Amino acid sequence: MFQKLDDVEKRYEELTIKISDPEVIAKTNEWQKLMKEHSDMTPIVEKYREYKKIELNYKEAKEMLESETDKEMKDLAEVEMLEAKEKLPEIEEELKFLLIPKDPDDDKNVICEIRGGAGGEEAALFAGTLFRMYSMYSERKHWKIEILNENETGLGGYKEVSFMVTGKGVYSRLKFESGVHRVQRVPDTESSGRIHTSTSTVAVLPVVEDVEIEINPSDIKMDVYRASGAGGQHVNKTSSAVRLTHIPTGIVAECQTERSQLQNREYAMRLLRSRLYEIEKQKRDSELANERKSQVGSGDRSEKIRTYNYPQGRITDHRIGLSIYQMEDFLNGNLDEMIDSLIAADRAERLKGEE
Repeated sequence: MFQKLDDVEKRYEELTIKISDPEVIAKTNEWQKLMKEHSDMTPIVEKYREYKKIELNYKEAKEMLESETDKEMKDLAEVEMLEAKEKLPEIEEELKFLLIPKDPDDDKNVICEIRGGAGGEEAALFAGTLFRMYSMYSERKHWKIEILNENETGLGGYKEVSFMVTGKGVYSRLKFESGVHRVQRVPDTESSGRIHTSTSTVAVLPVVEDVEIEINPSDIKMDVYRASGAGGQHVNKTSSAVRLTHIPTGIVAECQTERSQLQNREYAMRLLRSRLYEIEKQKRDSELANERKSQVGSGDRSEKIRTYNYPQGRITDHRIGLSIYQMEDFLNGNLDEMIDSLIAADRAERLKGEE
């Protein structure tokens, strides 16, 4: 570990010189890339330098204890040595966590897709509940939400809804939400009061740029059609809605929320890029899974990850076995306790993989 830390510090010092070089600063893209690398390394280097300083204090105090004859000075040296000895293992543990490779997508914005699954109208209503929950969580985090595509049902639910979330560290917080969410409750449409089980599927995709995933324009088929649903007078009068089909994979991306066909095409392209990027990401993740299995970070859409049990007021995440008994608060967007626990579990799993 310490050899790795020495290498990181050496690279950090090289970068410190490079990012101050006027020739490098003139090359904007290269400079920004180096600045990000430098910024990512800063917490590790600062913590390592703190470790080395305390280690030096420990050695100096130990030497003083062994050589000093004055009792008062010996007592002072002993206190300093014991304090340093106590701090070193704590900082060592922090360094282990800091050295875990960061997910390169953590700082990205996301496109979130929610689809009603098994359960008909009740599943669509639950999809609407989840959309509201993530919208309120985003509001708490001061993130911005833009709806890209929606297919509403008559009772106010969603067969599907796609939306983009932009802000600081969005993917790092929402990436563990991908999977099947199960609800157990008495539907409003159920007169006999029987509890029904329904599901909705959530997919969280990092937003990617052109340079990260290249799409051949000849591989895309574009269809335009008239928007449907809420939207004002322009609905059904102009063909502004866009459907893009990626011919090699058959992946389809749609957007109909904007008045402009051009804007809808741009959003649909973002969605398409994110879906294609997810396929590549899953391939990489499955290769990593051969080396280490992290149940938390699998992000498999077919995996049942969470149950919302209304009669018990309980939300249970099946990956980490955590139950929270604050249903109303949770559905009003207070997700941090759950998300923090998922992040901690994933970090612990990844740490095992590094050992």
